[in-house]
Amino acid sequence: MIVVIEGISAAGKTAWCRRHAADRCVPETGPIAGAPDRDADPHAAARFWAAANARRWQAALALERTSGYAVCDTDPLKLHYVWSLWRIGAATEAQWRAECAAAREQIAARRLGFADRYYVRAIDTDQARRQRDGDPTRTRRNFDLHLRLQAPLMAWYETLARVLPGRVQFDWPDAGELEADSAAAPDPLRYALDRFDALVAALPVAAVG
Repeated sequence: MIVVIEGISAAGKTAWCRRHAADRCVPETGPIAGAPDRDADPHAAARFWAAANARRWQAALALERTSGYAVCDTDPLKLHYVWSLWRIGAATEAQWRAECAAAREQIAARRLGFADRYYVRAIDTDQARRQRDGDPTRTRRNFDLHLRLQAPLMAWYETLARVLPGRVQFDWPDAGELEADSAAAPDPLRYALDRFDALVAALPVAAVG
């Protein structure tokens, strides 16, 4: 069983994972030195981030094999990020399409896939600022940008919930729910390209500004 805990920056994802799944957590990937620039070379950036996301997926699979389940601090697929940037005008359609194609290749090769459960939480803007200010260990670059990403992030997972019914819950689980999830068998649609294509086709396309 692979579980995703999702929300914008300062929503409390990392704190939740540390509290409830410290020994089964796949941490979020932060900025990586030497990553290609999306503006300068969208295709190189797409390949780079698809490979980085695939490494997180492989780490989740390894934890699943040894511990029964893995909890990912942010979705390993993480296509929602560049799509959300495009939705608010902070990325181009070409960048989104390049990263979408690179992720699809990884899914086709079974190096990346859909999680079995997604727990997604929206957060009030003022609360997010308080949580940011209360955690001096995190720099949270581009925090205001991440606040703008909440609406498209939720739209992404609302779409995923329609494409993969029963997988997405719009809150985070308690310990009992997580333990119950861990007993479930992996979903056979982890690498279903038809579901990936259906997700992409169903996403809203008009910019939200």
